[in-house]
Amino acid sequence: MKSLKTTAWVLVSLALLVAGMASVQARELPDFTELVEATSDAVVNISTTQKIKPSRMNLPEGIEIPNLPEGSPFGDLFKHFFGEQGGGPGAPHPREATALGSGFIISKDGYILTNNHVVKDADEVIVRLEDRRELKAEIIGSDARSDIALLKIKADDLPVVKIGKSDTLKVGEWVLAIGSPFGFDRSATAGIVSAKGRALPRENYVPFIQTDVAINPGNSGGPLFNLEGEVVGVNSQIYSRTGGYMGLSFSIPIEVAMDVAKQLKEHGKVSRGWLGVLIQDVTRELAESFGMSKPQGALIAKVMPGSPAEDAKLQVGDIVVSFNGKDIERSSGLPPVVGSTPVGKKVPVKVIRGGRSQTLWVKLGELPDQDETVAKAETSKATSDNRLNVSVTDLSKDQRTELGIDGGVLVGAVGDGAAGNAGIREGDVILRIDSKQVKNVVKFEEMIEKLPAGKSIAILVQRRGGPIFLALKVPEPD
Repeated sequence: MKSLKTTAWVLVSLALLVAGMASVQARELPDFTELVEATSDAVVNISTTQKIKPSRMNLPEGIEIPNLPEGSPFGDLFKHFFGEQGGGPGAPHPREATALGSGFIISKDGYILTNNHVVKDADEVIVRLEDRRELKAEIIGSDARSDIALLKIKADDLPVVKIGKSDTLKVGEWVLAIGSPFGFDRSATAGIVSAKGRALPRENYVPFIQTDVAINPGNSGGPLFNLEGEVVGVNSQIYSRTGGYMGLSFSIPIEVAMDVAKQLKEHGKVSRGWLGVLIQDVTRELAESFGMSKPQGALIAKVMPGSPAEDAKLQVGDIVVSFNGKDIERSSGLPPVVGSTPVGKKVPVKVIRGGRSQTLWVKLGELPDQDETVAKAETSKATSDNRLNVSVTDLSKDQRTELGIDGGVLVGAVGDGAAGNAGIREGDVILRIDSKQVKNVVKFEEMIEKLPAGKSIAILVQRRGGPIFLALKVPEPD
């Protein structure tokens, strides 16, 4: 009898334990109902209209539309493609293109945040509120670099979102998006933070928040909430091979968005700090060539003439590991930090130069409207046998002027060997080898003959898109 009681007690205890674990698990899964109810009123639907001018197929000069009999089928054909002189009934008419997006209200008097690409080139912007009112919006300003736009509608006592902090987000934390995917108003989708500080191609000034929240066309410009109901990001982009959601969504940190909105409201434009360098990542091979124990920082591949970097004596080959007290682990981390630093402020920049650490002080300028472009050299043939199995030739005076460089050799052909393995291509201009400037072909040949075998050496080349460091390793002799 005693053993039966013991067995029963064990079974009851197990049942209670299982029930308790299930209860704990249930409590760990978030319930978004209250969050959606508390925040969705401040989320808006945005629709835009743009007038597209018709494209007309013009006849060659000197050729006119022939005089055709009334009712001729060829007359209708000519009118369809070419219209009538003077913009008559057969002339093509402008058409309207519409687009949808999302946004959220940040002030009771009607200021709204959304994406720049949602309202870009729009002739009319209509905001639809939760109470179904449709109001025409004024574009206060927009910023393509951050993809943020600030709108204003004439309304009072509107519901507003609570602004949070994205820098306190943790990878794995639950987040919720509300928007209008494909025009379905106030759709809520949830997921987790997948990564922070992501750099995307052609998006240098935004350290994106990556999530697996389902984002689709129409979600752009909508808010990303944390579990406290605070906006931590502005939904902006997805990574997709199909055009639809594939598990990779990107949001602009709310601190970036609010700073842009403030500048747009006060000045109508956005000013960003400018250092004036072209940079790249430090690979393991490059780290070895620069005498570093591990890859880190942003490697300077070019210093712009007349830039704050040049004034501060920053050099090609310097590796920025800290900017204004903030560590730079990867090259993608430098532009957002520089851009968010006030113009005219003098800040410390810690670099590694020649294997040693030193600190320089830089007074930041203002980022120009257009990024500097770098011209490319025309390729030419040359013959030269050397340890790298690459043929090079001197550049002409005109080529050097066009590229804005002094010295360098132009790569004609790359064979199998050390140069090809390093990634050197035909048309590259070799500027530096192991931190020493390459002045001409004679100097180039002397330098490569002295390269140590089996050791990684940094080589700076210029190609389409700008200068880039490569890690070159001359193989040991057989």
